[in-house]
Amino acid sequence: MDARFLGIPELAEAPSVAVVIDVMRAYTVAAWAFAQGAEKIVLAESLDDALALKARHPDWVALKDGPPAPGFDAVNSPGLLRSVDLGGRTVVQKTTAGTVGALAVKEASLVLCAGFVVAEATARILRSRDCDSVTFVVTGEDGRADEDLACAQYIARRTTETTTDAAGFLRRAGASRAATELTEGVRRGAHPDDVALCLELDRFPFAMVATLEDELMVLRPHDVPSPTGAAAV
Repeated sequence: MDARFLGIPELAEAPSVAVVIDVMRAYTVAAWAFAQGAEKIVLAESLDDALALKARHPDWVALKDGPPAPGFDAVNSPGLLRSVDLGGRTVVQKTTAGTVGALAVKEASLVLCAGFVVAEATARILRSRDCDSVTFVVTGEDGRADEDLACAQYIARRTTETTTDAAGFLRRAGASRAATELTEGVRRGAHPDDVALCLELDRFPFAMVATLEDELMVLRPHDVPSPTGAAAV
């Protein structure tokens, strides 16, 4: 498999297969939202678009980076979201980097969104599709965020190798600028457990696939058959 690792500004054209990585915290949060029962996540272009969607669909849950704000129901924190019942709900998510990365590759034939919490399921879907070329979109810090690059490199390795030691990749993520800022309280709208939750390898058995639905980029969980043929639950 030919793996490319690009920041959002480096995306000159839509790749065939894209894996959009945001470990801290967009796609850890998205995975937790599905675990808490969310049906789908709409990835919004802007804060104004998120609020407009919320206005048209008052029962949807609007979520953003940073501190709480009028019109939004939740913030981009797995530690805070894990106690929220989202059964059957639609979530509208707008973040600084993760949602931007997914929207930048919305024309790709396959778009996966991932963090460490869904790493193995993501690698499994890439193996099942026998992808020749995959572009990993490293969303943080214009492609320099080491937590996202470490996760991307780990998933790429898991796609082609039968065994891969995750310890070094997780250490890099834990020592990243984003992890430090979360730990030190630099980033608002956070929970003390956020970093640990973002580094929970394979916490969830599903991959997350984003597709265009009625001109909206919609993220849904996708169960991938295990190596024995049984479906993940």
